[in-house]
Amino acid sequence: MQTAPPETVVIERSVAQGPLAARLRRSLPGARFELVDQLPPDAAGDPSVLGLVRFRGRFLRSCPGTRHYHCCGYQIVHFGTQCSLGCTYCILQAYFQNQGLRLFGNIEDLFEELARTLDARRDCLFRIGSGEFTDSLLLDPWTGFSEWLVPFFADRPNAVLELKTKTTHIDNLERLDHRGHTLVAWSLNAAPVRAREESRGASLAERLEAARRVQSWGYPLAFHFDPMIDIPDWQRHYGEVLERLFQAVDPARVVWISLGAFRFMPELKEMIQARYPRSLIAYGEFVRGLDGKMRYFRDIRVEFYRFMADSIARVDPGIRVYLCMESDDVWRDALGFSPTERGGLPALLDSAVQTRLGVGRDCRRSAVDGAAGELGVA
Repeated sequence: MQTAPPETVVIERSVAQGPLAARLRRSLPGARFELVDQLPPDAAGDPSVLGLVRFRGRFLRSCPGTRHYHCCGYQIVHFGTQCSLGCTYCILQAYFQNQGLRLFGNIEDLFEELARTLDARRDCLFRIGSGEFTDSLLLDPWTGFSEWLVPFFADRPNAVLELKTKTTHIDNLERLDHRGHTLVAWSLNAAPVRAREESRGASLAERLEAARRVQSWGYPLAFHFDPMIDIPDWQRHYGEVLERLFQAVDPARVVWISLGAFRFMPELKEMIQARYPRSLIAYGEFVRGLDGKMRYFRDIRVEFYRFMADSIARVDPGIRVYLCMESDDVWRDALGFSPTERGGLPALLDSAVQTRLGVGRDCRRSAVDGAAGELGVA
């Protein structure tokens, strides 16, 4: 699978002379470029059109969690919004008014804010990712954004970057001096789920081959089984994915694996039914959680997590397995402990970074304020 390049790039005049606009002009010689004073906030979701805008908010923010469930303490570097992979369950289709692909052209401001924040808390370990509001590598063949991000983090002793993707757009990573400060991560799912619900994403074989390649370039890895979907014979299907995963990569290079069961805002159900009539995921039995999202019944989720965690531990008990947005009782029933008993989930993940990568020192921080809500996307 290769994402098609944008055919039209609409650029706000205020960022038209910036480095990202210049890179896009070089890498997309066949595209049509348009200059506008300002893009409308409600652009339609045409995947052939890319908008380049000036972002006036905070580029670095806490992963939007909820007080009712354990959050990982992740920080997000916000560089764009939306995705053209068309995963049926993607929460972005309900979260943003704007459905069009949009990148922030004022990347000088982004890196200035990153440097200022990280330098102010040199005694803290920051785990930062870019795959929350868009796929981290979706447009990387044309933006080359990883060529700015990865070297920046290589020089930061108190930070690691996670690039999360469903693509195979890794070529720019090969020649970069990452110094072990960038994890490359893939969202994985059972074969029937990938075929029906993620049909525009790379195949499992393609994702695992890409993971094998970046491992050979010295990058640490991470994987995310989120959302897990309750399908017939799910143990066999998810077990096969784990088997193929550990055949493809060295488990010792995997820093963490997250697990999360399908959950969604109630209004997303009608969107899925209207946009993806072949999808079956919205027709299961769900209960409203404490965060207002619809979730599988607790016993189903516990069975998911216990099966996956036990299977992973048999291969390498040193891989940090964690649950995305679950409560203490689900953690105890599925994994045998709660994060509260071990200093909290952020501390557990900081420890995984320190143990497997030798990066950073733990500290509890409140330097970056979070937003309400949660986004459970690739």
